[in-house]
Amino acid sequence: MSDRLITVAIHTYDHAIALEALLEQQGVKVTLQNVNLSEPTISPGVRVRIKESDLPLALRIIENKEIFTSDAPANNELPRELLVPVDFSDYSLKACETAIRLAQFHKANLVLLHTYINPVNALRAQLTDVLTFDEGVEETNSRIALQKEADKLMEQLSERLLNAMKEGALPVVKFSCMVSEGVPEEVINQYAKEHRPMLIVMGTRGIGTKEREMVGSVTAEVLDTCRQPIFTIPGTVTQLRPDGECNVVFFSNFDQEDILALDALFHLMPISPMNVILVRLPSKKVPSDSDRALNTLKEYCTTHYPQHHFSIDTISITNIDEEFGRISETHNINLITVPSKKKNVFARLFNPGIAHRLLFHSDIPMMVIPV
Repeated sequence: MSDRLITVAIHTYDHAIALEALLEQQGVKVTLQNVNLSEPTISPGVRVRIKESDLPLALRIIENKEIFTSDAPANNELPRELLVPVDFSDYSLKACETAIRLAQFHKANLVLLHTYINPVNALRAQLTDVLTFDEGVEETNSRIALQKEADKLMEQLSERLLNAMKEGALPVVKFSCMVSEGVPEEVINQYAKEHRPMLIVMGTRGIGTKEREMVGSVTAEVLDTCRQPIFTIPGTVTQLRPDGECNVVFFSNFDQEDILALDALFHLMPISPMNVILVRLPSKKVPSDSDRALNTLKEYCTTHYPQHHFSIDTISITNIDEEFGRISETHNINLITVPSKKKNVFARLFNPGIAHRLLFHSDIPMMVIPV
């Protein structure tokens, strides 16, 4: 990569100094320009410049200041871990196997999380203020029975994975198990906020079954609300292997977050080389210079990620499902990558993102990266 200096931000002197301290604390060398040497505090626009090779890291730090600032826990205080929500199904087991291989590569711990809903509590939530529910033996017995059953199934899953590791079918990694009562997507999101796993791996059913479960899908809700990278594994696919071919469709947002998402993809997925097809995210508001922007992104990627291969394709908003089917077949796609921006509840309800749509209409593994 080039070591030429590029401007990553222009700030007042005080803000530039604060950004310099933040970046250099994380190992990014900074040079400040346009500083009034006699009276630095009145400098009109201080340029914060870094090496071009440090750009992906610098953008990651700038876009996530709340993680890297000293007010938050230091990044190295949290263990590297992958989270796998499980429901003890076959597709859930496949997610565990995939996560174990990724955990081995990243030298990370694995956390298996199962969440169950107590039907007695669910019934109480539906009652009005007038019709109250009398807590008592029924609720206690229900909770105890559900907890015992969940613990038993988790122990069986743990033994199955340990045996596979002993037999050499799976690499040996450290993992722990958690069982919690609550709404699954809420429990997963709360765990992600507190522990910030580097990746959440979730198994999904085959496309036929998923279409019948479009309302109330835990995976879809987590995709829409969680701010950690999520890797979905359909139960019908084979494992992605580091030594195998990987054809990736990457949906572009036309902004600097694309670089963050690509950098995260290459960091999280131990597969090289990848054949990456850059595709403009479907939108009714297509910029007039969108083709130039896409080519600029391709040139940047070719220069900074020479170990991977990049090409361009387009998709029409008029028939996204059919167009994606064409791209998938033409390029033999076996991984989807979608940069995901945070949406409010109304936007998620009335205008679901492409990751949400493809979850129900595709049997291809998908990496969703919050930006």
